[in-house]
Amino acid sequence: MLSQTEENYLKVLFKLLSNKSEAGTNELAVELGLKPASTNDMLKKLKEKNLVSYKKYGKITLTERGNEYAVQIVRNHRLWETFLHDKLEFSWDEVHDAAEQLEHVNSAKLIDRLDKFLGYPKFDPHGDPIPNSNGTIEIEKRFFLSEIEMGKTCQMVGVKDNSNYFLQYVARLGLGISSKITIAAKEPFDSSLLIEVNETKHNVSKEFAENIFVVIHSD
Repeated sequence: MLSQTEENYLKVLFKLLSNKSEAGTNELAVELGLKPASTNDMLKKLKEKNLVSYKKYGKITLTERGNEYAVQIVRNHRLWETFLHDKLEFSWDEVHDAAEQLEHVNSAKLIDRLDKFLGYPKFDPHGDPIPNSNGTIEIEKRFFLSEIEMGKTCQMVGVKDNSNYFLQYVARLGLGISSKITIAAKEPFDSSLLIEVNETKHNVSKEFAENIFVVIHSD
C-alpha cells in the first residue's frame, strides 16, 4: 500500500506526462510546491518500489506499474469531483480540495459502485476524462480557444488551469462546460480575443484563451 504522499507524486507525474514522454525533477518540484532535493528523496523511494524510472536530478518516467497506480488515483479523484458537483451541488471551484482527501480511500469496490451510481461518466466537472475500470481513458480531439479562427463558433469542453481563481473568473464570464463561444475578433498586437457568450461579449487575454479547451461547434 502506498502513502498519500506517494500517491500524490504519481498523480502529479501522470498529469505532467499527459502530453509528453518524460518530466524533469525541477518541473515536478514546482508542481508540488517543493524543493528539488525533497522531490529526489521521494523519487528514490518510488524507484525502489518500481513505480518510476529516473536518475538523480534527471528525467522521470512512470513505469507500467507506476502508471497503473497513477491512473487509479486519477480515476478516484475525478469520480469524487463528479459526485461532489453533480450530487452534492459543490461548485466546480470547490470540488478539487475535497476530492484530494477522498481520492485516497483504498476501496476498488467503493469506486466501482460510485462509478455505477453516477452513470459511468466520461468527464469530470472540469472536462477532464475519467479512466474507466480498466484504466482506459477516452481521447478527445480538442483545441485551445486561442487556436480558433475569428468568426468561428466552438464549444467549451475543459480547462487547463484548475485553480480556484481561474475557475471563478471563468464562471463570472458566464462560461462553463458545454458553453458555446464565438470568436468575434482577434487583436494582432497581443493576441487577445473578443468572445461572445450567450449574446454577451467579453475581452479576454491570450493567457486566458490558452487555458480553455474547446471543440469546433458542429451546428
